[in-house]
Amino acid sequence: MGMPRQWRRFPPWPALVAMAFCVTMRPSIAQIHTADLGLQLEQAESVRTADHPRFLSRLSLLRSQAAAMSMRERWHLRYLEAWEASFEGDYAGAEPKLRDVIDHSEDPALSVKASAILMDDWGSNKRYEEAFGLANTLVEGLPATHDKLAHFVALSYLSQLLRSAGQYELAAAYAHDMAQDPPAGETACKPLTMQMTALYEWHKLTSSSPQLQSALDACQAAHDSVFTHTLLLVKGSLHLDENQPSKAIQLLQRIAPGVRSDQYYSNMLTLQVQLAQAYLKLGKDDAARKAALAALALSDPGDISETLRDAYQVLYSLDKKQGNTAAALADYEHYVAQDVGYLNDVSARALAYAMAKQHVIVQKLETEKLSRENNILRLQQALDGKAVETIRLYVVLLLVVLASAVFWLLRLKRSQLHFKKLSSTDGLTGVYNHQHFMGEAGRALHQLERRGGAACLFFIDLDNFKHINDTHGHPMGDAVLRRTVTICRQQLRPTDLFGRLGGEEFGILLLDCTREQGIAIAERIRRAIDVAKVQGDDDIIMFSASVGLASTEYCGHELQRLCREADAALYRAKRAGRNRVIADTEEDGLVEA
Repeated sequence: MGMPRQWRRFPPWPALVAMAFCVTMRPSIAQIHTADLGLQLEQAESVRTADHPRFLSRLSLLRSQAAAMSMRERWHLRYLEAWEASFEGDYAGAEPKLRDVIDHSEDPALSVKASAILMDDWGSNKRYEEAFGLANTLVEGLPATHDKLAHFVALSYLSQLLRSAGQYELAAAYAHDMAQDPPAGETACKPLTMQMTALYEWHKLTSSSPQLQSALDACQAAHDSVFTHTLLLVKGSLHLDENQPSKAIQLLQRIAPGVRSDQYYSNMLTLQVQLAQAYLKLGKDDAARKAALAALALSDPGDISETLRDAYQVLYSLDKKQGNTAAALADYEHYVAQDVGYLNDVSARALAYAMAKQHVIVQKLETEKLSRENNILRLQQALDGKAVETIRLYVVLLLVVLASAVFWLLRLKRSQLHFKKLSSTDGLTGVYNHQHFMGEAGRALHQLERRGGAACLFFIDLDNFKHINDTHGHPMGDAVLRRTVTICRQQLRPTDLFGRLGGEEFGILLLDCTREQGIAIAERIRRAIDVAKVQGDDDIIMFSASVGLASTEYCGHELQRLCREADAALYRAKRAGRNRVIADTEEDGLVEA
């Protein structure tokens, strides 16, 4: 329920205890012929993931007995067929069957389970707006869902979808509700794992958190190796976040044989990337490279994920450290592609969630408006035979209604503008995010080229920023980023474009600016950053930045080329010792400013 498509090209996890129980206690296929059809359907549903081959055998037998089924039993069979299509990844074949069950079965439990699966299918196919719209319907109907299994399934899929949209608090709350009263055949292991994952991504866990240990105890008691290893990998990530690479390696090496035995793709990939990051922190470069390459070997071409992004970041750091410039640039390009793809997908999910939430507000407003209109009609009918004083009262009430409607419309417009701003700006610093900056820069350069104007693009990267995070913590790192943005804005004009490209890297496009002017501005920004200070808890944090600059005078107005030249100049600035400005030249490509 809710997990099978994550197995990728590896077989489903072997629930050994559950399968052993099924083999010894379940009736044989021959015996099922004489059993009640309703019981047969329930038995088939109970083994659909624990023993999928047995489920397929039962499903085939049930299809042959469809003529003898009641209407309710036929709908249950229809639901199981839809589930199987979804499980096999046949979303196009599953959708009409699921819709049929939702619209026509008149069985609340089947309808809820089918809706949850359809919502998950839409999320898997990046149909986020439809998925979150259906999620709203599911949430509204949950209080009236009395079937424990249907309630459990709906909460599971809702928790996963909300976590994917960054709504970690809601995701953790739904997972917690699942664990309170699981249906027959389920344990608290899966919901507790989902809850811990949401809390980790919400930055509400440490490696010593009691609730993490409680979840581990529950999964070990349930003999569920996949979820046990998932929780241990969460603990490994926490060790890395807490700058304890030796502890992380000790844990990862202990669980590695079990993770490989499970053949669960997500855990195998995470294990290799965490090993690579830990070895890198300890300076064991060969082991780090081997683990990172093993992670990439597990993935398919075209895969985009935060985990693969981290693998390329390790390779980039290693090649850069060893002076392998060509390999480092190639690794960095892969890293950027993974980062942009991952962030774009996260932004799409977050925006779809925001739009669905806004849709609920609009529906509420429409309902209130209709209710007010009905009240006005009733008042009109009552006022027909009354005196002038009563009519005056009606006018006052009408004005109040109109004022209220105007108030709600203004509030809705404000929400729309707020959501639009969120989709184009970086939440931490308030400047353009990567995607919006690139879009605006491309348009501005195209207009500038038509009128023959000049521009400068430069990339700013904070030096040794990772050391600041590791030494002083992420809150101080965030303070350094915000201070950097403030310094840059003091040197820029209102027409200049300013965006955060990711991590500690920023991009600035100076319009109607010559190369010499751009170098002067970049140098002013670099000097201002170099003398800036941020007050920490116990000491003062000082930091610096490297700047790579590209000008349209030598590179032309094509954004892609300007980005390449600015990035290459930035790389040279880093390699030359950091805390400097490097600009392009017509003669040899790069020169120190």
